Amino acid sequence: MQKFWSAVFIGIACIALSNSVLAEGETGSEQLRQFVRNSKTAEGDFVQQQLRAPKANEPQDKGLKVVRQTQGHFVFQRPGRFVWETQKPYEQKLITNGSQLVLWDKDLNQATIRPAGQALAATPAAILFGETSLDQHFDLIDGEERLGMKWVALAPKKDPGAKNKNDLPYTKISIGMSNGLPKALELVDGLGSVVLVTLDKIQLNVNLPAHRFNFTPPAGAEVLRLN
Repeated sequence: MQKFWSAVFIGIACIALSNSVLAEGETGSEQLRQFVRNSKTAEGDFVQQQLRAPKANEPQDKGLKVVRQTQGHFVFQRPGRFVWETQKPYEQKLITNGSQLVLWDKDLNQATIRPAGQALAATPAAILFGETSLDQHFDLIDGEERLGMKWVALAPKKDPGAKNKNDLPYTKISIGMSNGLPKALELVDGLGSVVLVTLDKIQLNVNLPAHRFNFTPPAGAEVLRLN
């Protein structure tokens, strides 16, 4: 289940894309808003790293240490359809067609299926993959420029009626934008652990047939259905 929820939360990285020719001079939040308005579909590659601070007996001058790394390919289509496919070091897919969410683990020969709305309700993905108004649910806060990117923090609205107000597993969610494209997503949890996702080879508004977001487990696979 740990890999499942990691994939769910990291699936939000697919949202940070934009094709604005004016993006270089815009703030990070302006670029992100434009992406949400204009990108209907996208696909590309990702690298996901889990980072931690050095322990007491380790050199302290090298910053955060990479303790785990995966890479793969993502696809999304608004509203609410995406594929997050890990290819290395193991093969795993997280797929939703808008109504159900499937986690396929090739090594386990196992598919876990649950309603998409329920599975994503506690994550920003429910908003970012589906709706076109980030500001309804999040305050977008422009941050520093680092690593060649303009960073934007996503802070859940404090309005009692806003979705996801208390359910997020991360204390900090930031997206690094450059020339209208998200180059990185940074997630920090309450223990200080950091997940960094970088995106590459992004194609916007590509033609995606509906079957890309459906998955049928192979014969003989274990299928777990969760309500």
